Amino acid sequence: MEQAPTDARLALSLPSIHCQGCISAVERGLNAHPGVKSARVNLTLKRALIEAEPDVHAADLIPVLENLGYEAHELDVTALAATQNDTAGRDLLMRLAVAGFASMNVMLLSISVWSGASDATRDMFHWISAAITFPAIIFSAQPFFKNAWSALKVGRLNMDVPIVLALVLALVTSLWETSLSGEHAYFDAALTLTFFLLAGRYLDYRTRAVARSAAQELAALEVPRAIRLLDGQEYEVPVADLAIGDLILVRPGGRMPVDGEVTDGHSELDRSLLTGETLPVFAGPGTGVSAGEVNLTGPLTIRATAVGEDTSLHRMADLVAIAESGRSRYTSLADKAAKLYAPGVHILSALAFVGWYLYTFDVRTALNIAAAVLIITCPCALGLAVPAVTTAASGRLFKKGMLIKHSTALERLAGVDTVVFDKTGTLTAGTPQLVNLDEMAQSDLEIALALAAPSAHPLSVALARAAREAGITPAEVSELKEVPGYGTEGIFQGRRVRLGRAAWVGAAQGSQTAAWLDTGDGNPRGFLFTDALRPGAAEAVRALQAAGKDVLLISGDTTGAVEALAKRLGIEKWVAEALPEDKAGRIRMLAGQGRKVLMVGDGLNDTAALAAAHVSISPASALDAARVASDIVLLGQDLEPIADACTVAQKAIRRIRENFRLATLYNVIAVPLAVAGLATPLIAALAMSSSSITVSLNALRLKS
Repeated sequence: MEQAPTDARLALSLPSIHCQGCISAVERGLNAHPGVKSARVNLTLKRALIEAEPDVHAADLIPVLENLGYEAHELDVTALAATQNDTAGRDLLMRLAVAGFASMNVMLLSISVWSGASDATRDMFHWISAAITFPAIIFSAQPFFKNAWSALKVGRLNMDVPIVLALVLALVTSLWETSLSGEHAYFDAALTLTFFLLAGRYLDYRTRAVARSAAQELAALEVPRAIRLLDGQEYEVPVADLAIGDLILVRPGGRMPVDGEVTDGHSELDRSLLTGETLPVFAGPGTGVSAGEVNLTGPLTIRATAVGEDTSLHRMADLVAIAESGRSRYTSLADKAAKLYAPGVHILSALAFVGWYLYTFDVRTALNIAAAVLIITCPCALGLAVPAVTTAASGRLFKKGMLIKHSTALERLAGVDTVVFDKTGTLTAGTPQLVNLDEMAQSDLEIALALAAPSAHPLSVALARAAREAGITPAEVSELKEVPGYGTEGIFQGRRVRLGRAAWVGAAQGSQTAAWLDTGDGNPRGFLFTDALRPGAAEAVRALQAAGKDVLLISGDTTGAVEALAKRLGIEKWVAEALPEDKAGRIRMLAGQGRKVLMVGDGLNDTAALAAAHVSISPASALDAARVASDIVLLGQDLEPIADACTVAQKAIRRIRENFRLATLYNVIAVPLAVAGLATPLIAALAMSSSSITVSLNALRLKS
């Protein structure tokens, strides 16, 4: 029996969606397409997942979305699957719930003991507490056990080692005391400690998005299939099957699957994602192309010169992976505190055990006091010191339109002294804006609108939009035809009219971005364009400079465009025509000079630099790869909150250090009580709770 073909599962990256209205429009448009069974949009990931008939391809759906006004790129579903299996948040929440439920029940039993229950009643309550505590601790405290074992295996201490030692000693001594009908047991303290520390871990987790590798995300952006030409016939094959020397057909709107050289056809290439160039680049026979570039206007046949891991896109992924590994060497304030705190606690507990044993020669008493020292000094407050502050700071920045992804991003942001901006799509909107419409004659505008309307070229789209907004109606131009790589032409009142490149219409190319109109009178007119500034760009640059930070502009765009923007924003240091490896290299050079660099960028050409920087920010409109490589995502269009984020980060670090001082003060008061043998389970539970609440309240001051 022949097996029915399975449905196609497709994934599209949608970098320009930003609200619920976008979700509804995209889902309606996709679901209305023949063969699509379901389409769901994830706004956080800026991604659409589609189930469709086997003969439906992403190339069929991308034009549907572009007609709705949304940029779309195909993602490889197989490559993405490896990045979506994160269950850490749910796992922590489940363990927190179990610890909380168990601690409440054991605390109720402990209250009865503290209230005067004695003899058989007290023993029964202790045994019931033991029956609840042991399985709850074994399940809930697993993250601490695993982290402590990982540290001990390599011969080092971390914050989890004293936590685990305290829990084990508390359970052992409590079980021993219960078996001997003793008065005191630390079951409630052990569970309370586990609950508070798990709360800290979960707060820490909530401050960042799911951590996925930017290198994997870049791999998902590689084109999964390509059209190979063999003896004049077209065959759709997986990109993995392509070899050097293969002839590949790339249709308009398609992305280059490999590095190569154009052998046939004329078109224009959009290299903005890779190089940051705002203007499409002419492509004809002999033009070199790179994987990831978008073919705009005409079909191209390319001969592959680099495939698979040798392509420029894959080399960029390798750059990102190297940069990410470098950033992971950053030591957080919590880790620095652990290096000092953990050995101190162990030494103090050991000294308490030895001292009390020499004083009483009673192992039971000495062990109880050693356990009490470990529990009451255990880093509950220290465990909350960082996550409580970062959660409060993250909440404040989220209201201003910034999402903190990485657990140490605020700590790194506080130390920034140099800010590097990308140009296209970051400081600018990445879309051309017509600037001399008022200077053009009505008749020229009508002809230009007629020629621009059917074209997907960025300058034509911008011209048509501006003309329609000005109330211009198109002239009656017949025989419209787009000439790939050059422009659009037609017949108006018996004359051939053209809109396109300067050389094509007989005009002299100036330094400013322009589309030229020839109405057949031998006098071409230029429609001039500029890249519109992103809202808040000028304010952000001024505020950062006023705060004493060096501001640099590094872009892959042309020298003239970068210099003009730098002057417009008052940025003295700038670099133009920078390749992705140049950007990452400049960041590393600054780091080598001791500078703490904040990188702000949005394109594929920025991913390596974003990962290499001390801390990084990308707009929500950025492609997935850039957003994943960055530590902070700017949710809105306005750049102004970037300067405020630096100020909030500095305040957050002050609060963290205050929390460490509060935790130290708590230990100065609590440790003598524990060493003196006065730390009953009631005192231990109250001390831990009060220290945790104090630290949390101090952190909440950041919200105001």
